Amino acid sequence: MKKTTLLATILVTALLFTATAGAAKKKTTPPSDRQYWASLAYRMAQPVLENMARGELQKNMQTEFSPSFDNRNKKVVYMETFGRLMAGLAPWIALTDSTDATGSEAAQRSQLRQWALQAYKNAVDPQSPDYLCWGVAGQNLVDAAYIVESFLRAYDQLWMPLDGVTKQRYIRELQKLRHIDPPYTNWLLFSSIIESFIAKATASHQPPFNTDEFRGRQHDEYRINSAIRKTEEWYVGDGWYADGPTFAFDYYSSYVFHAMYLETLQAMVDARANTRIDYKKYHERALRRAQKHAIVLERFISPEGTFPVVGRSIPYRLAALQPLALMAWQQTLPKELSNGQVRAALTQVMHRMFDSQQNFNPGGYLTIGFCGHQPDVADWYTNNGSLYMTTLAFMPLGLPASHPFWTDAAEPWTQVKAWGGQPFPKDHRWADEIVTKDKW
Repeated sequence: MKKTTLLATILVTALLFTATAGAAKKKTTPPSDRQYWASLAYRMAQPVLENMARGELQKNMQTEFSPSFDNRNKKVVYMETFGRLMAGLAPWIALTDSTDATGSEAAQRSQLRQWALQAYKNAVDPQSPDYLCWGVAGQNLVDAAYIVESFLRAYDQLWMPLDGVTKQRYIRELQKLRHIDPPYTNWLLFSSIIESFIAKATASHQPPFNTDEFRGRQHDEYRINSAIRKTEEWYVGDGWYADGPTFAFDYYSSYVFHAMYLETLQAMVDARANTRIDYKKYHERALRRAQKHAIVLERFISPEGTFPVVGRSIPYRLAALQPLALMAWQQTLPKELSNGQVRAALTQVMHRMFDSQQNFNPGGYLTIGFCGHQPDVADWYTNNGSLYMTTLAFMPLGLPASHPFWTDAAEPWTQVKAWGGQPFPKDHRWADEIVTKDKW
């Protein structure tokens, strides 16, 4: 009898445990897409910005270099890390706390913004241990361009609050980069976005740029306009740019061309620059091209959340999808793409890439690879600071939580429909419809 009672007690206890566990499991609500994006973005940003705000990034960062890394100064890793991280993070941390529901995201965003503003100061302060290695290698031109891109993407929230001394230091450091002769590739846009930012930042001649040192034009108009003309020559159609005179099937249209070309043109519009080039009209045409490229990229995403691994610089991971994220953040998605399908597709890619792979080292910094730690896919110029370009896909976090991008129901993206036997839209070539000519 006692044995039977004991067995019955064990059975009842087991059933109660199962029921309790089941109830607890039912009560666990999975994070929303926005919560998931924000937690992943914070995970990437926190070790970088917290350390750099204290002037300890160069002391504490666990770095990694390509097995074939060339002989350039390895200190470029820190500028790459900071510039590329901020280019993707800027739209999100530019949101004020009142634009989002209360909770951990608002607090994290506020903290990141505080760290970032201090890190920006340290980056150009020669007395800071985290003063970046401006001008010691050609690579500095690249990553200065990404720092500038972060300012352009959050001008009022990240550039304007900086003190006058820090702003002057940035302009001087950027102007000194003119001694770097960019290769005949996408690098021309690194020069153009830097110079167009200088044009915008110094155009008003307000403090601190109303002193004798800054009188007259501070930007190099030729570097801007020659890059624009070459970019136009290298457009090959249907949303693709050739990376120089010869087309290469890789993601440099995503990594550099669409975003930096649009932002160069917009900065010149903002600066009210009057040159032979009609920057506004060029921008309208470039936007149409970027919209077409966004359509192509959305169609690259498989039902499982993968996309083709082609070309060089593939460890930049999600940066391959930057134009899709940029169009969503700027609220310029073409009519062929809905908020719900773009968010669902990008979220699925993030889960596929980051949920179970070894993408972070023990210190919390990104590892070299595409989907996990895969150092052999690195190019000769790759270090783990290079990889923070992956944050470029997180720009839609710069939209408030109440925006339709976040509130619209998730929808199947094109490949889900196509491979699921559902109706899906046809795709056709987009031709340029806007014609430009010099104003004089």
